[in-house]
Amino acid sequence: MFDFQIYCGGEFLKTASIHQVANPFDNSIIGQTYLGGEAELQKAIDKAQAVEKEMKNLPSFLKYEVLMQIANTLKSEREKAAKILCLESAKPIRYALGEIDRAIQTFIIAAEESKRLPKELIDLDWTPAGDKKEGLVKYFPVGLVAGISPFNFPLNLAVHKIAPAIAAGCPIILKPSSSTPLSTLFLAKIIDKTALPKGAVSIIPMDRNTGNQLVTDKRFKLLTFTGSPIVGWKMKKDAGKKKVVLELGGNAGVIVTESTNLNEAVQKCVLGGFAYSGQVCIHAQRIYVQKSIFEEFTSKFIEKVKRLNVGDPINADTDISTMIDEVNAIRVEDWVQEAVEEGAEILIGGKRDVAYYPPTVLTKTSNKMKVCVLEVFGPVVTLEPFDHFADAITKVNEGNYGLQASVFTDQLSEVNKAFNLLEVGGVIINDVPTFRVDHMPYGGIKDSGMGREGVKYAIFDMMEARILVKNR
Repeated sequence: MFDFQIYCGGEFLKTASIHQVANPFDNSIIGQTYLGGEAELQKAIDKAQAVEKEMKNLPSFLKYEVLMQIANTLKSEREKAAKILCLESAKPIRYALGEIDRAIQTFIIAAEESKRLPKELIDLDWTPAGDKKEGLVKYFPVGLVAGISPFNFPLNLAVHKIAPAIAAGCPIILKPSSSTPLSTLFLAKIIDKTALPKGAVSIIPMDRNTGNQLVTDKRFKLLTFTGSPIVGWKMKKDAGKKKVVLELGGNAGVIVTESTNLNEAVQKCVLGGFAYSGQVCIHAQRIYVQKSIFEEFTSKFIEKVKRLNVGDPINADTDISTMIDEVNAIRVEDWVQEAVEEGAEILIGGKRDVAYYPPTVLTKTSNKMKVCVLEVFGPVVTLEPFDHFADAITKVNEGNYGLQASVFTDQLSEVNKAFNLLEVGGVIINDVPTFRVDHMPYGGIKDSGMGREGVKYAIFDMMEARILVKNR
């Protein structure tokens, strides 16, 4: 039974509102924390503003040392952190360990980036008016950052907001998902032992009404949100004049051509389609396979899906477990059933058991069905054949999302066409769209959001340019 207090303005606090956290696998209570209200949020804001100048002036060596201390401590606590994450999210332990490793890497990347914050010296004599003048462009922290992170990567996606904020010199108040707050509060204990000014980081689970102040309060200069499109675009509308970064998910497409290594494509697509029950915003949702290899790919794909190990997420050999809750499993079940009623065919899966929804593969789908046009965020994959590469590009581009897509091909011409024509934020070659490393720019277009994560790119969003013009 874990018991974590909220981290508010550099202090660990209890409130009158106890918040219990359950393991989605068996609904057992595995820990508790507390919900912060308006008083706690106000305290965190006051403390953050009090250290804003100190954060702005932190030397690079100190930010580097702080970020590396967090990374090294998290590394030494890797197994404990992974167990907490596994139990609160029902993420299989192998993937939970992988997420801790990625969070460690994200802090290391931020430490490195803190030593080379952007600046530029430019000549101004491109026109006669600029003769004998030059400009120094330097970037300054925007100020107080509001971060809101989701349940599916409860630690690393929170770290993608916290680590760049520290590197940029911005205080940050983070609201973790109420389903999975414990891993970030575990991180708070590590952060508290560093030399950061108290108040530079607050991590506060809170109810929706209190959390909405992160969006609307003018004292926040930037809002960074990862979550659903409906919520995210509403936040942008309500955010006022502050900068907004949104990472809102997608329905990632995969194109498999006849020139690729078929067995490798199958293996990677199964992993990309069903890791963490598909509760990944770049999960391989729509797979388009060239007609000449479609039957062979489908047969091999189904066979691999049958071999996935289902069970308790704490077991080392578990590949897939329950979803985050029964409500979402019911939603996925409804979408699949609706697709079947509209003509889709289930090749495997499709029968829910409480919060467990099995790996499910559909074919004979269309882009009018929810399982294609919306983000399933569950263990559902569609398989469809295509004749010409251009047709597959068109299919992937249909719809309102544009986060990442991937192409399995050995043809350079197809690589170039995919990069130039796919309407997404990232194109992955010979791997699934689920691929991400933590220093790459990450984000999408259309309903998938705006701005980019990836440490260096998040730092840019958390800073603003200022130019000094002087005589040479």
